[in-house]
Amino acid sequence: MKAIFLRLGIGLVLVAGCGDDSDEPTGPAAAEFDFAPILSNFTDQVVIATYADLDERAGELLAAVEALRGDPTAENLRAAQDAWVATRIPWEASEGFLFGPVDFNGYDPSLDSWPVNRTDLDGVLASDNDLTPAYVGGLDGTLKGFHTIEYLLFDEGGSKTVAAFTDREFAYLTATTQDLRATASALHNSWIPSSGNFGQKVRDAGNGSDAYPSAQSAVQEMVNGMIGICDEVANGKIADPFVEEDPRLVESQFSFNSIADFQNNIRSVQHVYTGDYAGIGEGLDEFIRQADADLDQRLKREIQTAIDEIGRIQQPFRDAIASDRDQIETAQAAVAKVQQTLEENILPLVLRS
Repeated sequence: MKAIFLRLGIGLVLVAGCGDDSDEPTGPAAAEFDFAPILSNFTDQVVIATYADLDERAGELLAAVEALRGDPTAENLRAAQDAWVATRIPWEASEGFLFGPVDFNGYDPSLDSWPVNRTDLDGVLASDNDLTPAYVGGLDGTLKGFHTIEYLLFDEGGSKTVAAFTDREFAYLTATTQDLRATASALHNSWIPSSGNFGQKVRDAGNGSDAYPSAQSAVQEMVNGMIGICDEVANGKIADPFVEEDPRLVESQFSFNSIADFQNNIRSVQHVYTGDYAGIGEGLDEFIRQADADLDQRLKREIQTAIDEIGRIQQPFRDAIASDRDQIETAQAAVAKVQQTLEENILPLVLRS
């Protein structure tokens, strides 16, 4: 999720190894470890597999939206809402690796800027502009993408009815869903061999890659990606509406899908660390386990605990910021613990040579 008002500088939080010799890990130094299988699995079975799911589900969402516009029934509205929720899953599960084309091509803000302003969205609807995919594609990120579609499909907590749709809303909904599908396809294509092939730059890290001069630098990018989404979930997505006590700052505020979003963000950390998304493969945990088996098991427990504690927050999150504050703080602390372990224990092992 691209919070347009928040992007913390987590990429520079590099913790140098410290402590006396007795604290040094006994496993292989990163410079001596063969990261190639891990980078290959991460590229193919985590990143590309996740983006392929996003592309496919975005296509299903578009089909559901077009079916709703052609035959506006309660059943078709529900199908489109379900398709939106399904499409959120791989996107939120990709936020542990918001680097590469999703960053430098601007796909992230195009897909998922928040918070959205209902007044601005209503302004687009009230305008005389032709609501084509080309027009919508040129709008600010807060006026297209997931949360514009969410607003049009759900209104407040799924209260939208078929009878409430106007012709302009159907036009806006269709155009922004077409734009989202095109962006999801471009993101997937940017990583695969038949198109942009950024994935090869990751696989070739340290072996001719113009993006990653060493395997360690690619793995460092992976770790910083995990740190980044932990920071954003705890200190942005949860903290901003919680501290301000303002439900307008809640991500996925119209569909009441916020807690699932947060959990899938932390699952993205789990996928990157273990290499397990499309199936069981070699993840970063292979290296950490050889260096410090206890640390590997501890981090896995901490990640699962964070997912579980987020899931214990009362639904919907927009109400929980007033009614379930203790559990929200517990969940924040659990996510912060994962971030701390990544920064203070995992990253130094990757940097150790």
